[in-house]
Amino acid sequence: MELSVYNIKGQDTGKKVALNDAVFGVEPNDHAIYLDVKQFLANQRQGTHKSKERSEISGSTRKLHKQKGTGGARIGDINSPVLVGGGRVFGPKPRDYRFKLNKKVKALARKSALTYKAQENAIVVVEDFNFEAPKTKDFIALTKNLQVADKKLVLVLSGQNKNVYLSARNLTNARVITISDLNTYRVLDNKALVLTESALAAINEF
Repeated sequence: MELSVYNIKGQDTGKKVALNDAVFGVEPNDHAIYLDVKQFLANQRQGTHKSKERSEISGSTRKLHKQKGTGGARIGDINSPVLVGGGRVFGPKPRDYRFKLNKKVKALARKSALTYKAQENAIVVVEDFNFEAPKTKDFIALTKNLQVADKKLVLVLSGQNKNVYLSARNLTNARVITISDLNTYRVLDNKALVLTESALAAINEF
């Protein structure tokens, strides 16, 4: 599959780039995608949730009334979970949600996601570029020229570019990442995948 290369003004440069079938033309594996996205989201969780249990509540441990002879239910101290303000039974505790996933599964998931994007014609290739200064209006003009301004998009660069990153930082529907940050979740979490020429060349080597 070949795609046209555009410049930042949205004009066709006349150049064509080929998508590597080993990356953009595999048999998609939906379960691999599920596992990779699940791991990515799990890794984002802080896991700092905590509620106080019976032994951690501030309150007297005195038995409120005697066990028998009151006509009411037996009861312990005021920290009992059955009382208002008491401790919680089996409440959440701090934990680590991360889990292991094999590299080959993650690679298959990423290739599967890229294949879906290629099938949906949701990939746009643009010449390598740079902004003279960080300006959000320049990035907005770029998205309009590439006809992706009304879509949630991710721009993939081959390396760090501070001016481009800062130009897109204030936009809620745009994200700028580098090749090292490209994963299954980032590929799928957009409607348009914008790649620079050098970024596409690196992705073709995955």
